[in-house]
Order: sequence, then structure tokens, then C-alpha cells
Amino acid sequence: MASIDLKRELGEQYRATTTPALVTVPSRPFLMVDGAGDPNTEPAYREAVETLYPLAYAVRAAVKRATGDAYTVLPLEGLWWADDLSRFSVDAKDRWRWTMMIGLPDAVQHVDAPALASRVAREKDLPAGHLVRLEHYGDGDAAQVLHVGPFATEGPTVAALHAFIAQQGRELAGTHHEVYLSDARRVDPSRWRTIVRQPVAP
Repeated sequence: MASIDLKRELGEQYRATTTPALVTVPSRPFLMVDGAGDPNTEPAYREAVETLYPLAYAVRAAVKRATGDAYTVLPLEGLWWADDLSRFSVDAKDRWRWTMMIGLPDAVQHVDAPALASRVAREKDLPAGHLVRLEHYGDGDAAQVLHVGPFATEGPTVAALHAFIAQQGRELAGTHHEVYLSDARRVDPSRWRTIVRQPVAP
């Protein structure tokens, strides 16, 4: 049996520094749940997170049974946007739209993940089980930076990332992407580590 450290294997997709850098993120499979509203107050956000983790661990167990390989479950990630991008700000969180997701290894092809997710969601009565889908996603060419601290203090980090993109002669493209490297339930907010990623166009 092999034990696969996916965060190490996938490199810069799950590693960043406080200095912005350009990266290329290929398409990979994810478990996803879409929703809308302020993540601090909208029950759908909590339900999405509470659904994704059990399903990610169930898929890991199924892949291990099918291939003999164990792997680390990847961190929670989020795509964030607004239908009217001019309203995508911390002052209008109720207008936010989001996709919460957890990445899967390519070995997921050896199991029927959609059927497994549906069955586990029913058995565990997961609140957002009916909304889960398996889909490939990749940012392509992007810029990213590590933010250390609470989510509410991300503003200057995002501004610095956007300034870096402009300095590189690139333009913003695609959807704001965050990778949550810290377990917010166990780590003090001052030490939260979040990769902030923005797809770019030439």
C-alpha cells in the first residue's frame, strides 16, 4: 500500500508564500457544492462544508479499497464571485455566490464517486448531499499569494495580488479562488493560512 501526500505531490497548487507569484493550475476532479449568501450567516454555507468533508473521506476509503493506495484528504477550497462584480465586496456579502469544494486524486477514476457520494449522503443524512457534484476544475494561468490571518483582513492581500498582476502585464480573468490550508476550528485566526489565487489572462 502506498501513502500519497497529495499536497506535496501537487506542489504549488497547495503551497504559496507571502510574495505573489505566477502559477499554472491544471484541471483536476473536485467534489463541489454551489451556494449564495454571506458565509458567516448563511446556513447553506455551513451545510456545504459539513457535507463535503464526510464525502471526501468516503471517497478516500473507496479509492483505498480499489487501488490499495491511501492519500491525504485535501483542504477545503472556495470560488467566490457576484453576478454584478461591482458588488463583490466585503460590504455586500449577502450578494456573494460561491462554490465550496475539495480536490480529489486522479485515482478517483477507479471508483463510481457520484454514486458513492449519493449513497453516503443519504446514509449520513448530509444536509447538502443533494447539491454535491463531481466536476473537473482548473484555474489555468493564475497569480497567487499566501494570506496569514483572519479572512476579514484579506483586503490588502488581495489588493497587492491585483497590483502584482497588473505589474506583470496581465489582466484579471476567471473566479477569485481561495485554498484554506488551516483548520479554522483548531487554529487561532491570527495564524490562519489561506492561498488567495486569481486566474489571469495575457
